[in-house]
Amino acid sequence: MIQNLKKTKLLLLIITFLLLSCKKEKYEFQVTNEPLANCIDGYATFIKDDLEYTYECDNYDLIGYISLGEMDATLGNDCWGWTDFQTNKEYVLMGLDNGTAIIDISQPNKPNYLGKIPTTTSNSMWRDIKVYNNHAFIVSEANDHGMQVFDLKHLRGINTKQKFVPDHIYNGFGDAHNIAINTESGYAYTCGAGNSRNPVGIHALNIKEPTNPKLELQISDFGYSHDAQIVNYKGPDLDYFGKEIYVGSNETKVIFVDVSDKSDPKLISEFFYDDEYTHQSWLTEDHRYALLGDEYDELNSSYELVNNTRTIIIDISDLDNPVLHYEYLAETESIDHNGYVKGNNFYLASYTSGLRVINIQNIKNKSLIETGFFDTHIDNDYKQNTLRFGQIKNNDPGDHTGNKGQGIEAFNGAWSVYPFFDSENIIISDINSGLFIVKKSSL
Repeated sequence: MIQNLKKTKLLLLIITFLLLSCKKEKYEFQVTNEPLANCIDGYATFIKDDLEYTYECDNYDLIGYISLGEMDATLGNDCWGWTDFQTNKEYVLMGLDNGTAIIDISQPNKPNYLGKIPTTTSNSMWRDIKVYNNHAFIVSEANDHGMQVFDLKHLRGINTKQKFVPDHIYNGFGDAHNIAINTESGYAYTCGAGNSRNPVGIHALNIKEPTNPKLELQISDFGYSHDAQIVNYKGPDLDYFGKEIYVGSNETKVIFVDVSDKSDPKLISEFFYDDEYTHQSWLTEDHRYALLGDEYDELNSSYELVNNTRTIIIDISDLDNPVLHYEYLAETESIDHNGYVKGNNFYLASYTSGLRVINIQNIKNKSLIETGFFDTHIDNDYKQNTLRFGQIKNNDPGDHTGNKGQGIEAFNGAWSVYPFFDSENIIISDINSGLFIVKKSSL
């Protein structure tokens, strides 16, 4: 009897050891982060489907890649991310001309394309995605597209390709260029509904119940917003500390609006500069500065303002009186598009120059330094920012019809980036090539 009991205990110990070993191996397998291509001597090279690809880089390795063809799409656009805090898996949501791709990047060097949420109506190369409360909110400039709402918890346990269906479609507007969400307040602000001549303006939805959005504010008084960021203000201006502030990139200016009271929004101030097309701005984490990108100031034409990629830095320590602090000119000549701040870094999608990483730690002293890049655009012939004869510049940002930039070569390459994953993997969505996952080199 005693001998049998000892054997049973020994068997249980062996089984426990094996189970623990399996769990450890599974965990180690999931976090393996061996790059697809290391950045060596300024280049990252890999082979896919018997073709060799080489990308210019500095201090950033290519971890993983999925082509547009693998996602059954022709063009890419925006991107965002979601972390399932129940499983710790990271997912990418990438906008495509025909829908929104969902990619599991929990093993980032082998990203798993799970399928897409198809466009509601027609195809469009303009699509934007944000995430709140485990739901994706998707808008597009496709006619009558509305806002798709998708419960991301559906992804749990899915490892094979699916066709996803939205859980809800909000039809309070036909189409929109962009969507911004204040995750602290639970409000979504759709941007670019209507057009410059007949703007819907600020369109604020209460999304605390994600599949039951409620319109609480719509006002066109402040104009057409091409993009926006909305924050609960924590900056140095004590007059507005804790207020919900709408920062709108409004074609010719940046506007600051107090939207704390949805029944009575108040314009705080406007920032003007030598604009061509005010595209997108993002605040530093201390809410002291706004980093602004103009989508047309780098074009070499009769409208030329600058030759190098320009980021306009606005001092907003006094929200009633925003002032120009500094203009950062990069060594590149590409057009800048979407940029986001995380900590001391500004991650900028710069079209034909790919992702540029700019250290802003010394922004107060007007000293910004590029610390690395990964250029997702291969063809150097597309780096010339030249308008063709007869092209009308204002038709692209203000009235999205046809192709981006009306086919100007400079409007290719990196559309957007997402730098907010805890894993420190950075996502780049490329218009012509697909999804790139990069990470700061560890060598």
